[in-house]
Amino acid sequence: MGKIIAMANQKGGVGKTTTTINLAASLATLEKKVLVVDADPQANASSGLGVDIKQSECTIYECIIDRADVCEALHDTEIDTLKVISSHINLVGAEIEMLNLKNREKILKEVLAPLKNEFDYILIDCSPSLGLITVNALTAADSVIIPVQAEYFALEGISKLLNTIKIIKSKLNPALEIEGFLLTMYDSRLRQANQIYDEVKRHFQELVFNTVIQRNVKLSEAPSYGLPTILYDADSTGAKNHMALAKELISRNARRD
Repeated sequence: MGKIIAMANQKGGVGKTTTTINLAASLATLEKKVLVVDADPQANASSGLGVDIKQSECTIYECIIDRADVCEALHDTEIDTLKVISSHINLVGAEIEMLNLKNREKILKEVLAPLKNEFDYILIDCSPSLGLITVNALTAADSVIIPVQAEYFALEGISKLLNTIKIIKSKLNPALEIEGFLLTMYDSRLRQANQIYDEVKRHFQELVFNTVIQRNVKLSEAPSYGLPTILYDADSTGAKNHMALAKELISRNARRD
């Protein structure tokens, strides 16, 4: 049975989508069957993996609101073992439309249930908010990866996210675990980046991934070509960092099994 991992942090610009795209592509390259669920109305994870969102007739929005068949929403990518369920700007209004629905926090869990046996990993790219769609993602997930930007304000807001995770654990999804904190946009030349890493490590200890994602121009260039970095420039630091992260994630889960 596959593992569902939500990529969450209500702070914007911390590298959630970049991590989702590139971790998924790295896992797929390591012969894992991977699905990316784009649960952010900006749909950057979809376009970053080469999906033409204007041509998408069935998106995560239709699956949640109209209960469309989730298998109709699957898109192929440049990597055979990597699929995407794309997002749509309509997702902005979905939270209001969901208010009157029964078990509204568990809709995404029900949507993804038929796919759980089809994939080794399902990665959900959450929007930078703690709204109902993110609550749905955390209720559907087995674990959550929290990207943390290596800068001064990084730890701000993490307590709010941890509190949300605690509430979801107690009320909606008792099995939800923190997969790990991932340091992103790391520049080892900056003393502050090292201080942030030390502080995150001191707070969360073994929950912090050993892999850090360094600042890398190829990571920001690749999405404009609709490619993950590993296909855009496999020798780049960004591609190597995410491959190391994929291997660390696989070995962590192998130890738990």
